Amino acid sequence: MSPVAALAVVLLVVGVLLALPASATGRARQVLPRPAARRRKPVRVLLPTVVVVGAVVLVTDLATTLLVLVVTGVALGVRTLVTMTRQRRLAEQTTVRVIEACTTIAGDLAAGRPARDALRQAAREWPELAPVAAAEELGADVPAALRVTARSPGADGLRVVAAAWEVSSRSGAGLADTLHELASTLRADRSTALVVASELSSARATARLMAVLPVLVLGLGTGIGGDPWGFLLQTVPGLLCLGVGLGFAFLGVAWIERLARTVP
Repeated sequence: MSPVAALAVVLLVVGVLLALPASATGRARQVLPRPAARRRKPVRVLLPTVVVVGAVVLVTDLATTLLVLVVTGVALGVRTLVTMTRQRRLAEQTTVRVIEACTTIAGDLAAGRPARDALRQAAREWPELAPVAAAEELGADVPAALRVTARSPGADGLRVVAAAWEVSSRSGAGLADTLHELASTLRADRSTALVVASELSSARATARLMAVLPVLVLGLGTGIGGDPWGFLLQTVPGLLCLGVGLGFAFLGVAWIERLARTVP
């Protein structure tokens, strides 16, 4: 085996090992706060990809290398778009959970139940509030625990709950009415967000259609006797054009998704 081939095999093995989750790393991710875990994910995805692509580059010609790079870029682009969609749906579900938790806690407090029991009941319905319920039982800082939980996408309403809880614990003011008002406000905001999302659905659909439209054009070129697929997949200029075109397509779809997320 030549030195270049041996180096390529070593890089492939290293890339596979980096891609596999280690048990100790998995346990560490469970202990770390959620924002820190999210910051480590891109490194765990990009590093094995770079290592494997580097191994392929060492043992293949230019055309095959470009094809591998294009396929890798497509895989990373699809992964990014799927991740963005999942995060958006998770944020929507979390917002609903916050509204339900505020309603549950406010109802229990209005019925005369202690805050410990109200938080425990809310944590049964939404396990994300388990650290908050534990903080109340241990006599720890409940507003601080609420603010930590509020870092999750869609849980911003818990910051208001934390502020109201802090004021109530210091002044003895009632908390049930504040939580009822907060739940009503969050429901109104969610209704507005649903209207905005329905209005933006056409823009998202148009962006995805424009991204898929070149595939239909390639099919049309094949139907009239041309060989666009052979040019794009077997020649260096074609692979360069394919990579640039796919890059612009993914950037356009991601840009539309990001703009939609910034709309209030």
